[in-house]
Amino acid sequence: MSLAIETKCLHTEVAEEPDETHCSHYGSVSFPIYQTATYAHPAVGQSTGFDYSRLQNPTRAQVEKVVCALEGGIDAFALSSGMAAVSLLMEMFSPGDHIIADSDLYGGSIRLFDNVSRKNGITFTRVNTATDDIAPLIRPETKAVYLETPTNPMMNVTDIAKIASQTKKHGLLLIVDNTFMSPYFQNPLLLGADIVVHSGTKYLAGHNDTLAGFIVTNNESVHEKLRFLIKTTGAGLSPFDSWLVLRGIKTLAVRMERAQENAHKIAEWLKTQKSVKKVLYPGLPEHPGYGTMKKQSRGFGAVLTFQTDTVERALGLLNNVKLIQYAESLGGVESLITYPVTQTHADVPEEIRLKNGITPSILRLSVGIESADDLIADLEQALGAL
Repeated sequence: MSLAIETKCLHTEVAEEPDETHCSHYGSVSFPIYQTATYAHPAVGQSTGFDYSRLQNPTRAQVEKVVCALEGGIDAFALSSGMAAVSLLMEMFSPGDHIIADSDLYGGSIRLFDNVSRKNGITFTRVNTATDDIAPLIRPETKAVYLETPTNPMMNVTDIAKIASQTKKHGLLLIVDNTFMSPYFQNPLLLGADIVVHSGTKYLAGHNDTLAGFIVTNNESVHEKLRFLIKTTGAGLSPFDSWLVLRGIKTLAVRMERAQENAHKIAEWLKTQKSVKKVLYPGLPEHPGYGTMKKQSRGFGAVLTFQTDTVERALGLLNNVKLIQYAESLGGVESLITYPVTQTHADVPEEIRLKNGITPSILRLSVGIESADDLIADLEQALGAL
């Protein structure tokens, strides 16, 4: 049975042939939490299919199955955080390997690449994948291209299919961080990517109450390597956190639609404010990535970045918001405003931050599902507080 993505968020197993798993669990509508570390064997040489929860757990297997179906992959891997997912990916590479990475990535990814992956002998070349040609940067030792689209926090949009045509030509892996869009709005694997990574903490879980990370692939070789690595390194998602993400995904469609609607209203309002000099949101027709988003995505997401007229204005807003919370993270039902310079990108070298446009007057807003009018009223009073 072919199901719409809204239905898949709740009923993934119905799209497949019913099996023993679907018919068991005593008819439980909410998938059970299998809070166990190990599993008894029926007899010597026999297994229930589960042996030890570091290797696999039924609740984790279920959330992996759901995320895999939503992204259109052949396998998914649930990990203890988004950075645990990126770290596991880096274990696929060897000393001497070269990766082309987008220059405007989440600060945690940059920190990992610069301080851990480089120490392990992996080299990186940074490039704006939204505008620059990657072909001249490809070397014999190049193994992958790593990008986000839209980027964090400057909202640059990369044409995934265009990059995929180049990576396939040269036999490279294309890795796309799809956290900002979620599988509800964008499916990089269907556009030619080989691997998708998510901070499941964000839109997939959706309630600012747990940490999670996901890797999804449609590449058989990658699938085999990652299955070996996840059981070896041991950062699989816990049963309870797996259940929290499963619960969150059930409302993914309605949350994404409402948050996006709010984000668009707020972006349009911010454009009218004299104290706001720039609004970066790919749902605005004037955004340079608008056409690409229309082509490769089913929406524009609910994260926007804006620049105030002065640093004092930015700091004043952070100090004076009341409904919107000044906090790191994004993708939850509550609206959060973040100061990239001291939060998400604090460990990124200043010259890289400034080159990417991340100045002390830049703010990132993750729009939640509150009333848009209330959120705008809060921003209005905070902007005018100076």
